[in-house]
Amino acid sequence: MKVLDHGYVELVETWGSDQAIIEAARMSTNKGFVGWGTPDAPGDEKLLAYLYNNKHATPFEMAGMVIEVKAPIFVFREWHRHRTQSYNEMSARYVPLPNENYVPDLANVLDRAHSTTKNKQSQAVGSILDAVNADIWIHALKAMYAAAEACYQTALECGVPKELARLIVPVGRYSRMRASANLRNWLAFLTLRTAPNAQWEIRQYANAVASLISESFPRTYNLFCEERVVAHV
Repeated sequence: MKVLDHGYVELVETWGSDQAIIEAARMSTNKGFVGWGTPDAPGDEKLLAYLYNNKHATPFEMAGMVIEVKAPIFVFREWHRHRTQSYNEMSARYVPLPNENYVPDLANVLDRAHSTTKNKQSQAVGSILDAVNADIWIHALKAMYAAAEACYQTALECGVPKELARLIVPVGRYSRMRASANLRNWLAFLTLRTAPNAQWEIRQYANAVASLISESFPRTYNLFCEERVVAHV
């Protein structure tokens, strides 16, 4: 799933299922999974909803997924604050990072500069940004990326060790990683990173993660969405 200008989120594998959550919860009764029902005759979806809505969270640790992500380094630095996930990131100590850098589009920059949100992290420090100055900044950003790449390549060509040559690489440079978590903690990630006050870029990745979860664990994901709707009523 394409995200931003050069990024993506890709499913590597899943384990468990909505059914496996029911089976884990019923270990105490040795009953197992009985079956999903219908609107007229509900089945184990009632138990799944009970578990979710009453915060009986451990059965949701019996399912999960591994994904591969390509994102700017600054997005990873936010993502890695979720210490309930396991990560392996591409290392510029061993391989040069490709010359791909995140450049926000003009409309996005202006929209965020003019937003009336109370999110202090997104508020501008100086005067209100206009299209001319936003365009100047975008061109300056691209020039900085080009200068950083030239310095990076010069260092590599001169024999500077990769672990030192990378010092010039900006946080807008794309990197890649794999991330693994159980379903309980993926939903916790979504709770924080799809919220309106999360930075726009990581919200785009969280939305892609949500799409993968909805495909692999549709009943649990529907409960998550219902909870979010109720919370904002």
